[in-house]
Amino acid sequence: MKLRKKGPWKSASEYSKDLSGLTVNLLVEDINLSIDFLQKIIKAKIVYQDPDFAAIEGFGSRWCLHSYHTYESHPYMNVIKNSNPKGLGIELRVIGWDPDRAEEKARKENYIILSNSMDKVHGMRECYILDNNGFCWVPSIIV
Repeated sequence: MKLRKKGPWKSASEYSKDLSGLTVNLLVEDINLSIDFLQKIIKAKIVYQDPDFAAIEGFGSRWCLHSYHTYESHPYMNVIKNSNPKGLGIELRVIGWDPDRAEEKARKENYIILSNSMDKVHGMRECYILDNNGFCWVPSIIV
């Protein structure tokens, strides 16, 4: 069931024509909580948002958020509702966003820091932050 009160900014088929390569679609309980994290901590650009869907851009990629209620009749929803935490085993790496700045902002906003910012042997400085929906974000820079 859609909660949007008016027509979308673009039709789904029109928006899908803008996408290419690997895209990410995150299914979330609350779009607004996700938007808050993405703006404050990741500094992503919110292209469009409503209670059902959000289009995001940043760091050379585009991705989407869909609220759980938009997947009510989708078979994947049974798996999602019964999983906790969400996104287990996925790292959403944001290469080009300073992990120290992201960590500092995340601490001020009381997000869970799984790993402090540090230089890793693979040549990146990174930290691990959980968002409101349990997704693990990894702001990283090449050092």
